[in-house]
Amino acid sequence: MPTGFDASFIVQASYFVTAALFIMGLKRMSSPVTARSGILWAGAGMVVATLVTFLYPGMANYELIIAAIVIGSLLAWWSGKRVAMTDMPQMIALYNGMGGGAAAAIAAVELYKHSQGEAHALTISILAVIGGIIGAVSFSGSLIAWAKLDGKINKTLRFGGQKLLNMALLVGALVIGGMVALHLNASPLFVTLIFVLALLLGISMTLPIGGADMPVVISLYNALTGLAVAFEGFVLNNAAMIIAGTVVGSAGTLLTQLMAKAMNRSIANVLFSNFGESGGAASGPVTGSMKSIEATDVGVMMAFAEKVIVVPGYGMAVAQAQHKVWELCQLLIERGVNVKFAIHPVAGRMPGHMNVLLAEAGVPYDLIADLDEINAEFETADVALIIGANDVVNPVARTDKSSPIYGMPILNADKAKNVIVIKRGQGAGFSGIENALFFLDNTRMLYGDGQKAAAELIAAVKAVD
Repeated sequence: MPTGFDASFIVQASYFVTAALFIMGLKRMSSPVTARSGILWAGAGMVVATLVTFLYPGMANYELIIAAIVIGSLLAWWSGKRVAMTDMPQMIALYNGMGGGAAAAIAAVELYKHSQGEAHALTISILAVIGGIIGAVSFSGSLIAWAKLDGKINKTLRFGGQKLLNMALLVGALVIGGMVALHLNASPLFVTLIFVLALLLGISMTLPIGGADMPVVISLYNALTGLAVAFEGFVLNNAAMIIAGTVVGSAGTLLTQLMAKAMNRSIANVLFSNFGESGGAASGPVTGSMKSIEATDVGVMMAFAEKVIVVPGYGMAVAQAQHKVWELCQLLIERGVNVKFAIHPVAGRMPGHMNVLLAEAGVPYDLIADLDEINAEFETADVALIIGANDVVNPVARTDKSSPIYGMPILNADKAKNVIVIKRGQGAGFSGIENALFFLDNTRMLYGDGQKAAAELIAAVKAVD
C-alpha cells in the first residue's frame, strides 16, 4: 500500500491526466467525425478518476463505493442498451438530473455535518450552499423536462405571479442558505428548507416552458449541473470534480448560448416568456390552402431533379423514418441527383438530435449541412423534402412581426422550386403556430406516417424508367 505522500502524489497526477482526457474528449466531440472517439477519451478519463478515488487519503467505506459503482454501471448499461434513439432526449434530461441530484446530495451531507457542529470554513460553507441550490434546481427541473419530453406532462402550467413566486423561492433559499453558512441558524430544519425551496424552484421554473424550448432548457440544466459539481468539488477538495464540473459547465453554457442564438432569443426570454406553449400561440391569418400530392408524383419529381434538400425534424424521429429516408436518398444519388440534408440547430428535442439520428442511419457527414451552410442553396434546389419539421421552416419568422417566432433564423425551404411536406395531419407545430409554408403555391402535402411515406417514395422512384 502506498504511503500517504505517495498516494496523494498519485491522486493528483491522475487528476491531471483526467483533466487532459476530459478536455481532449470534449474537443473531439466538437466534430461528428471524431465524436465517437471523443466519448471514449472522456470515458477513459472518468474511469481513471473513479479508480484513483480508492487511493484518496482518508477514504473509507470502500464496500459502499464499490456497490454504488456496480449498481450504477449496471443500471446505466441496461438503460443505455434499451433506450431508443428517439428517446435519447429524455435519457439525457434524466441523466443530467441525476448529476445535479448527486451534487445536491453531497452538499446536503456536508451541510448536515455543519449543523451538527462539524464547522467548515466560511468559503467552503458558502460554496456548499450555492452548489446545493444549483444542483437541486437542476435535479427537479431536469425531471420536469424529462416528463415533458416523454409525454407524461403534456401541458404548460402558468399562473399570475409565477415570476414573483420563482423569485421568492430563490431569495428564500439564498437567505436561509446564508444563515446556515454563517452559522446564524444551522439547524437541520434550516438545511432541509434550503433544498425544499430549491427543488420547488426547479419545478416552478420548468413547468411553464413549452416543448419548443426544450433544446435550450436541456443545455441550460446541463450547464447548471456542471457548475454544481464544480462547487462541490471545492467543498470536498476533489480536483477531478472541479475539473469535470468546470468543463461540463462551460461547455453547457456555450451550448445554451448557441441554442438561444439559433432561436434569436435570450436565455431569460426562454425561461420567462410564453414561446413554446403547445397549442397556445397564434400569429397573423394565413391565406391560401393546403394542397395534397400523391407519392407517385413526388417520386417522379425527385427522380428527375438536379438537387434535393432534405429537412428532417422531430416527426422523423417519432416515425423512426431515418433509415427509409436515407435509403430513398441513396436511390436518388445513384440517379445522379445532388442530395443534401439541412439541419436547424434546434431541430428535435435536444441539441444535435437530428445529427445523431442521421449518423445512426449511416448518412455520410459530408451530406449533412447546418443552417448557415445550406440556406443559400435552397433557391437552386428543385425539391425541398420536409419530414417532421415545422417551426424551423415557418416563413412567418421572417415576415410576421406579431408572431412569437419572428426573428428566429429558419431554413429557407420556402425558396425551393418545389416543397414537399411529409406530415400526418394538418396540425400546427410544437409551438402551436400555424405554418405559412404549408399554404404556399409551391408547397404540396404528402400526408401519412413518415416511415410509410418514405417507403412509398422509394417504391415510386424505383418505378421510374
